[in-house]
Amino acid sequence: MEDCRRGEGTGCELFETNVRTILAMKTIAIVGMSAQEDRPSFRVGKYLMEHGYDVIPVRPDGGEILGRPVVSSLQEIDRRVDIVDVFRRSEDCEPIAHDAVAIGAKVLWLQEDVVNAAAERIAAAAGLLFVMDTCIKKMHAKYIGE
Repeated sequence: MEDCRRGEGTGCELFETNVRTILAMKTIAIVGMSAQEDRPSFRVGKYLMEHGYDVIPVRPDGGEILGRPVVSSLQEIDRRVDIVDVFRRSEDCEPIAHDAVAIGAKVLWLQEDVVNAAAERIAAAAGLLFVMDTCIKKMHAKYIGE
């Protein structure tokens, strides 16, 4: 099996092209972003903000993360979202995929260890670009650079 995260396999050029296209988009809703500094979702959100991305934290308990107001759902976002980046359990992703389609997102990105074939089918049927089981921060560092 190809692992394009490491640059192995014949389909990796297409993967790299898609990731570069995605990373050129600037508005990212992070579903499951934590306010706890030791959590991967916090570190990824902070990194993306430091690299010029407009990050919208999404979690049911609201509040504020890194000076940004938290929305409780994707439907509460009042501007266009390019990328929906998901830090949730794999089994929670299908409704998030439907929500990403409903708000007109261009990309559904499931973070490392988040795998959901139904979410992939939903995204593909709606014409969204889709990345699964891959860290957006690591891909940014690899293809765009720190």
